[in-house]
Amino acid sequence: MTQPFPPLACLSGNFAPILMECDAHDLPVSGELPRALRGTLYRNGPNPQHAPRDDQYHWFIGDGMVHAFHLGDGRVRYNNRWVRTNKFERERAAGHALFGSWGNPATTDPSMQGQEDGVANTHIVWHAGKLLALEEADLPVEMDPHTLATRGNCSYGGKLPGAMTAHPKIDPVTGEMVFFAYAATGPFTKTMRYGVVDGDGRLARLEHFEAPYASMVHDFMVTQRHVLFPVMPLTGSMERAVRGEPAYAWEPHLGTHIGIMPRGGSPAQLRWFRGEPCYVFHVMNAWEEGERIVADVMQYESAPLFNAGTEGADNRARLCRWTFDLAGNTDSFTRAWIDDMPGEFPRIDERFSTLSYRHGYFASRQHEGTGRGTYDTLVHLDLRTNTRRTHQLPAGDAVSEPVFVPRAPDSAEGDGWLLATVYRGAEHRSDLAVYDASAIEAGPVALAHLSHRVPFGFHGGWRPAT
Repeated sequence: MTQPFPPLACLSGNFAPILMECDAHDLPVSGELPRALRGTLYRNGPNPQHAPRDDQYHWFIGDGMVHAFHLGDGRVRYNNRWVRTNKFERERAAGHALFGSWGNPATTDPSMQGQEDGVANTHIVWHAGKLLALEEADLPVEMDPHTLATRGNCSYGGKLPGAMTAHPKIDPVTGEMVFFAYAATGPFTKTMRYGVVDGDGRLARLEHFEAPYASMVHDFMVTQRHVLFPVMPLTGSMERAVRGEPAYAWEPHLGTHIGIMPRGGSPAQLRWFRGEPCYVFHVMNAWEEGERIVADVMQYESAPLFNAGTEGADNRARLCRWTFDLAGNTDSFTRAWIDDMPGEFPRIDERFSTLSYRHGYFASRQHEGTGRGTYDTLVHLDLRTNTRRTHQLPAGDAVSEPVFVPRAPDSAEGDGWLLATVYRGAEHRSDLAVYDASAIEAGPVALAHLSHRVPFGFHGGWRPAT
């Protein structure tokens, strides 16, 4: 018999999973949905189907569920599906969890030792005709863009041997998808992987190298000529996990290391820059200015969610600019705060990924009563005029990461819409919110109303209609 979920914060409220898959063919819409908005917004996040086997369960490791909002002609169709990973299918057949948290062999059913335990729960991207559900420790999983049926692991013809980041960068100039992976030769190893999928969907490059130490590296940076690998002191250890301690822990004495490599070069050309300990889950963008590389990142003073010493402290991320002088005779880099409003889930108009950009967007927490790890305010920064626009939701509501959609393929940067899901706390359900990206302070121009919740998740992607 299926066991009830334990009363953990990461399994309660809108963090709790929904235990259904459904289709809604015509959602009620208030306001006016732009008729030029044609395509699909996908959202991915943890939605465990079974109660965990041990007390090391973390929000990051729940089974992936994808939510899709298909927009066109002023109407919205919705469907959601679990990603049918190997882990999901085996646990569905058994009727209970089989894998320990973080793949811990001490709490994994002996029959599952050596089995794939990926959850494909972090991001979802559209590239070269494939819709890919991503999670950084395992292969991408391809899904049908219309039905969300799982098509299986995507190994690019068997050429990709394992993990790929949840945050690949798609070059708007070449059409390439640039990616990396940490722990590339097994859990908590310090080997990293770098790869490129060309615009036709072929794996064109794959390299491996050793990082200074084994670290959780969630995101990275790509410019037109370089790739940057940030290794920060959130370290992984199987020995800790087997002892019943956290698999990931904060070890600030190791410092921050940023490896920079020419995109057309080799790992032998990696140049490591060093800085004070900090942590970054997400990058806004990176680009070149002559012999300098500039990267805008959401920087924490220490790793949240994994660092018991910061419980109760205001350790929230803020947008910070890192600058590297490639012509200088130093291994240091500069850091300067761009904006003092804390936030997370930074996004841009992705037609300017790897290039100098003007407009950035993120989610922030402003109400005192808004829970840790959730957000109630959308933020738009104009980096040219140094102005900030915001839209704050009513107390008790929460907003997802915003996703920018251009009004037309050749529209000016920032001319388009922001799409986000909004959790309505008083009604215990969710809406899809559509904002004019240049006037978010006016509130949504349209809302599509669901009768159920979209649980708090991570990232989303847009696929334009063909």
